[in-house]
Amino acid sequence: MHAHRRIVIAIAALALPACGGAAAPAVQVRHDTVADTVIVRTVAGSQWGGPAVLEPELRIGAFEGADHYMFGNVVSLAVGPDGSMYVMDRQVPALRKYAADGAYVATFGREGAGPGEYRRPDGGLVTLPDGRVVLRDPGNARLQVYAPTGEALATIPIRGNFNTSSNMVVDTAGRVYTQILLDPEARVTEWRAGLAGYDPDTGQPVDTVAAPTWAFETPRLVAQRVSDSGTSTSVNSVPFSPSEAWALSPLGHMVGGLSTRYAVDQYRRGGAVLRIERVHEPVPVEPGEKADAEARARWGMRNTQPDWKWNGPAIPDRKPPFQRLWVGKDGRIWVQVAQPGERVPEEEVERPADGDPNPRPPVRWREPVAFDVFEPDGTYLGEVGAPRGFSMSPAPVFDGDRVWAVVRDELDVQYLTRFRVTPRAATEST
Repeated sequence: MHAHRRIVIAIAALALPACGGAAAPAVQVRHDTVADTVIVRTVAGSQWGGPAVLEPELRIGAFEGADHYMFGNVVSLAVGPDGSMYVMDRQVPALRKYAADGAYVATFGREGAGPGEYRRPDGGLVTLPDGRVVLRDPGNARLQVYAPTGEALATIPIRGNFNTSSNMVVDTAGRVYTQILLDPEARVTEWRAGLAGYDPDTGQPVDTVAAPTWAFETPRLVAQRVSDSGTSTSVNSVPFSPSEAWALSPLGHMVGGLSTRYAVDQYRRGGAVLRIERVHEPVPVEPGEKADAEARARWGMRNTQPDWKWNGPAIPDRKPPFQRLWVGKDGRIWVQVAQPGERVPEEEVERPADGDPNPRPPVRWREPVAFDVFEPDGTYLGEVGAPRGFSMSPAPVFDGDRVWAVVRDELDVQYLTRFRVTPRAATEST
């Protein structure tokens, strides 16, 4: 029989200024132990005593101005230990450094194959504890290591021609992890992802970590086109269907969950699995939201197979409790949670270009971005709402109470923005 222990704890929320001096509600947490899994389940309340918002502290970018302040296609971000910021703009392409106060500092490298140069950069960009910068350079099949001043220091060979929007991770020992396909020779529908770790000092591989797996087959749509040059295959998940989400913590272990329910596991090395759970109220998929997603899915698949017909499960009526998750530089877990969809105002709907023979269906529904934030021990801090235009691509950088992300304005101009996480109770009292 499995060992099973249950404890229910009520924890007072962090003291925060509040109107009238009212006390914040207690956090209700249930702790269970089942076999080798420790479960921390938040039943009600939060440490912050209510939702938080992202308050902008700094914005870098311009609609018009100097080239180094105008962003075209930012694909990756990184933040140094001194607060300096690094941005890879693939449209130029250029890797640019900005000081903690937002001032432009330098451009690292240029397009090419020589020392410090890069081809087809993607979502991989990190800083090391000593300030060195590591850029993933799949076009040259390597990681490029720079000094904080921009000097090209070293290259680390990796498997080439595998572009991904997934970010890289640096653990507390300073090792760099980049996403790989564990079985690149398998069929597209059977690929398995993992991470390869490297020592930036020696350039040698140190570890390979497989992504967590679950007994679940993600609902998919598949399109194929056969031509004289070969077979093209497109694979996409059914909109609003559950999926697997995972990330590597800088603390050295995998974090992941299957979004059929609200449960996120930390696979701590040499210890019990720590499972984070939270009571979740299901979010419906509105009829218009469903029709919008279906139209765009059909358009995408028919770009590969013109006579394509829906060959996957129907779009569900409820959203999974969460979409993706990230782990901050401090080990906090940021879970992107489902939100009610909202209709895009007609004046904001992007119209297809005149004469486009295959116009993409316009986006008429959108979903606001919000996160649940947990400490590494499973403590639920609270929910954070992001402002309109907050982009999840490139991956934001999370570190304690600060977040760095690209924000797009109503003209689709990109700005690098640094935010501070601020509980609403604190803002309402000032």
